[in-house]
Parts: sequence; structure tokens; C-alpha cells
Amino acid sequence: MWKEFKEFALKGNAIDLAVGVIIGAAFGKIVSSIVDDLLMPPLGLLLGGMDFSNWFFNLGGSDFKTLAEARAAGAATWNIGSFINALIQLLIVAGAVFLFIVKPMNALKKRVAAETPPAPPEVPADVKLLTEIRDVLKSR
Repeated sequence: MWKEFKEFALKGNAIDLAVGVIIGAAFGKIVSSIVDDLLMPPLGLLLGGMDFSNWFFNLGGSDFKTLAEARAAGAATWNIGSFINALIQLLIVAGAVFLFIVKPMNALKKRVAAETPPAPPEVPADVKLLTEIRDVLKSR
């Protein structure tokens, strides 16, 4: 079992996957900072000074001014602003993955497909049989 695990762990694919996960985590932090620190403050200002990070609905009877106060009190809340931030982060990550990974890979696949000659058409079975018969008769 140890040998099998060692073979798996030292394969190039497993190491590539580990590097991808680490880079992805760092990229996620950058995207979170872009959304939380750069995009949402001007958007909130345009919408009348709204702070999206504090846009929540309290499901209990108490009144809280900030989401941090509600969380500290253990109140049940719907965190609409946090959801919007997460949604924007998803769109940014999906866009970056599409632009920098999917689109170049699709272009590469098209280029490789254009460079490879098409396979010859499949010969029907009856023509193949007649060709074999002809070849046998020629050899006699």
C-alpha cells in the first residue's frame, strides 16, 4: 500500500494538482481583496453610500447596526452583502479561468486539429471483400 501511495504521490499529475491548488488558493485571496477592497466600496458609494459587507437581514427580533455585532451576538442573519461579494468573486475567477486557460486550450486544440490530416474514409465491407478476392486472384 505504501509503495502504491508513493507512486501516486510522486507522479507528475499529483504534484501538478498540488501546485494548482496552492496557486488557486492564493489567486482566491487576491480576487477576494479585489472585490472587497477595490470594487465594492465605489459600487456602494454609487448606490448612496451602501456598505455591502453590512447588508444583512436579521431573522431574530433584535436590532444590530453591523453584521459583526449580529455575529457576535449569535443572531441568525441572511448575509446578502456577503453573498453578493462571493458571487462577484465567482464571476471574476470564472472569467479569468475562461480567458487564461479555456480559451487558449480551445485555440490550441483547433490548431492541432487543423494541422493533422483527416483520416481516410472507411472502406465499405463489400468493397474490402472484393479487394481481398482480387488480391488473392492476382497472386495465383
